[in-house]
Amino acid sequence: MDFTALPTLTGQRVTLEPLSADHVEELKVAVAEGELWRAWYTGIPSPDGMAAEVARRLALFAAGQMLPWAIRDNARGTVVGMTTFMNITPQHRHLEIGSTWLAPSAQRTGINTEAKLLLLRHAFEALDCIAVEFRTHFHNRQSRAAIIALGAKQDGVLRNHQLGRDGTLRDTVVFSIIQGEWPTVRLGLTERLTRHASAR
Repeated sequence: MDFTALPTLTGQRVTLEPLSADHVEELKVAVAEGELWRAWYTGIPSPDGMAAEVARRLALFAAGQMLPWAIRDNARGTVVGMTTFMNITPQHRHLEIGSTWLAPSAQRTGINTEAKLLLLRHAFEALDCIAVEFRTHFHNRQSRAAIIALGAKQDGVLRNHQLGRDGTLRDTVVFSIIQGEWPTVRLGLTERLTRHASAR
């Protein structure tokens, strides 16, 4: 159970590659699509801020506090977003999947579903986690719906949890999947991917 290793995770639709500075230019293109960073309730970096954000994630990785990946669409061969393991506590076999974003063209394609399946499989089967957490802004309804669709259950809401970039107060909604739920969640995600494949 090496919580510091950053492996490549490969599926049919998506590959999660260990994040590096070499991904910055592709990530700039992906985030510019739909101007994702302009949503006030997210912390998605702008194209100009991408290099700094990648450097921040890599510094956290070097400190043993984050496992960051770039998300590559296998069909197109392009990087379409980022994701991480964060708030890692090996002594409690617990971590959070977060700081995730996807270009609009990659959303609702099965890419997020398979990426989460790969991440959850690594967390529960390779790292033997007892719980995996997800957090999102209360006003990010799309993110909340996507987390619920994974099979996660809502644990609660942290009121006035953080200050946003614009000074607004953030209520953070906390979800989790626990170890005993993983077999059922895995079946659900696999079925969703099968439906995506048959619909293409």
